Amino acid sequence: MAEQNFVDYVKICCRSGAGGAGSMHFHRDKRTIKGGPDGGDGGRGGHIIVRGNRNLWTLLPLKYRKHVIAGSGGHGSSGNKFGADGEDIILEVPLGTVAKDAETSEFLFEITADGEEQVLLYGGRGGLGNSHFKSPTNQTPRYAQPGEPGREEWKILELKVLADVGLVGFPNAGKSTLLSVLTAAKPEIAPYPFTTIVPNLGIVQYRDGRSFMIADIPGIIENAHLGKGLGHRFLRHIERNATLLFMIPCDADSIKKEYDVLLRELELYNPELLDKPRVLAITKSDLIDAELKELLKAELPPDVPYIFISAVAQQGLDELRDLLWRTINAATPSDMP
Repeated sequence: MAEQNFVDYVKICCRSGAGGAGSMHFHRDKRTIKGGPDGGDGGRGGHIIVRGNRNLWTLLPLKYRKHVIAGSGGHGSSGNKFGADGEDIILEVPLGTVAKDAETSEFLFEITADGEEQVLLYGGRGGLGNSHFKSPTNQTPRYAQPGEPGREEWKILELKVLADVGLVGFPNAGKSTLLSVLTAAKPEIAPYPFTTIVPNLGIVQYRDGRSFMIADIPGIIENAHLGKGLGHRFLRHIERNATLLFMIPCDADSIKKEYDVLLRELELYNPELLDKPRVLAITKSDLIDAELKELLKAELPPDVPYIFISAVAQQGLDELRDLLWRTINAATPSDMP
């Protein structure tokens, strides 16, 4: 059921409101037979707005909402009265949501802060009343502007999971097991590949009441940057993680080769991912002794901090928390233990 409830992609048809027409009216009362123009402006059409909500983790509320229609603006009236603005429609989304145009795939904006608002589709402008068009040579303009029509466009909303640490590894590298041990999250765990098909989030409790967020992301495979396996569905979630924790089991044929493959897939998808801080965890290390660990160290990549851990045997987990905390807060040494 968790997989069904996690929605990270929706395509919706948005229709903004039409602007109200301006009024063509002349002032009349019991004392004024031929007054000047006093037609008011029409109200603008309703916008469709996207708002960030830190309490949401998925786009599920929008999954079955295929059409979003904003209200039309009211017409202007006599006495220079403006028409009411059309009702805006506000779509609340999780932080890390990206908006794109469905026709051109053009990037529109990204929501990263709670309460942040961006206009997904603008409503039509209201028309001007005839009072705007009076002049010395035309003191009784008998026309006013109609309101602009609303727009109808298809938009795409994609969620990129925001977390302090993202777990990167091949299927069955032990990512879900580690998440279940470090946090209160309960991801599905099974001895076969692609058990995790949607991201799982958990909060790691650290010292003195401090904490950080960790994301278990579906396993990567070679050529994922081409869309193979879960492909882009997986890789886009990596972009919003501050630190990457590479996880490779100690019984892999070659730890360095697997690390290089993972790194290459990230680079081919988005070279900027290589700028993120990285940590390497050698998992299932309860299966090997100290002598074999020393032999494995010789083939580990020299440019990344590493640690041997076992989530099942609870080995190296405190050291891993410390290492991740130092890496996350590398720019603020005073926060380090």
